[in-house]
Amino acid sequence: MNRDKGSGGGGGGANLPALRSHNAALVLDLLRGAGEGGVSRLELAARTGLTPQAVSKITARLRTEGLVADAGRRASTGGKPATVLSLVPSAAYAIGLHLDRDELTAVLLDLAGERVAVRRAPLDLGAGAEPVLAAALAEVAALLGAESRAESRVESRTESGVESGAEGGKTDLPVLGVGVAMPGPLDHRSGRPGRVTGFPEWDGFPLREELARRLGLPVVLDKDTNAAALGLALRPGAPGSFAYVHLGTGLGAGLVLGGAVLRGGRTGAGELGHQTVQLDGPRCDCGGRGCLEVLCLAALARGDLTEAARVLGTGAANLVRLLDIDRVLLGGRAVLADPAVFAHGTRELLTALDLPATVEIATGPTTVADGAARLILAPVFGK
Repeated sequence: MNRDKGSGGGGGGANLPALRSHNAALVLDLLRGAGEGGVSRLELAARTGLTPQAVSKITARLRTEGLVADAGRRASTGGKPATVLSLVPSAAYAIGLHLDRDELTAVLLDLAGERVAVRRAPLDLGAGAEPVLAAALAEVAALLGAESRAESRVESRTESGVESGAEGGKTDLPVLGVGVAMPGPLDHRSGRPGRVTGFPEWDGFPLREELARRLGLPVVLDKDTNAAALGLALRPGAPGSFAYVHLGTGLGAGLVLGGAVLRGGRTGAGELGHQTVQLDGPRCDCGGRGCLEVLCLAALARGDLTEAARVLGTGAANLVRLLDIDRVLLGGRAVLADPAVFAHGTRELLTALDLPATVEIATGPTTVADGAARLILAPVFGK
């Protein structure tokens, strides 16, 4: 069983060497949490356990890299007023791509994790690698091109950018990398999809390597549900353990235990949609019968939302029993179209089974893409 908080890929992103230090990550995480109010060096030393001298060296390096800036001074309590430091959100950016079965969503997040640009386009995941890669390259280039024009005040600190014939061309924005989220199964360590349900032609394709080569940026690949779960886990006040249940063009789950995404040794954890709940049920694209996904999608297709919610609730109940968690977060396109129906149906089923888990609608339409970008940002802050 593998529980980890991120994994990297190849390429050459923004030239920000200060990001490679573990202690710098601790400092940056505190600065991010403090927001515009900032933190003094003495406060950073107290909260990290580092010496004031070490904090001074780290913050000096972060200032040189443009990641940190002065945010004023604290009122004196008898000594010299303390200088307050804050994170510079425009110092670096991350791109998130959600490759769904029929749609591509691309987002640009700043260093503080705020979404500053978003694009959507139709996508046919079954068209094969070349058309999908071309669509991804075009959306990244257009996303960065539009943001670069709109945010011309952002100074360039790197030569990184997108080099392609797509609209947008090369950007001067300091981009750390691209996170890609798509349906599983896949292996996030090797950066290769497996036999994506319904699209076996993706099996073994070096998606991370090929996209990194064409973009000239580091790339991270993970399942859509894992990316969403990571993004939700990084929110302020997020629970330490929960299940994110996603119903869109498929059904799956992202699992967070003790603050870390549970991926499994082959990124196989969370394949909720392919739990068998009806031995003689209809055939699923995965090769099995009576899977939660095929039953839930069939109910959606015939417009029976109550039944779809009941099936979804059954899957949530299985997770609550298996993992002993007390929080279920629901998301995905189908859920967001009728959130009250799915929340009520899931709560009703859990209550009937005497499972005291809280059910929430926790996502928006860009949650997976946002989480994909956070695959890049999370390691910056030691997450």
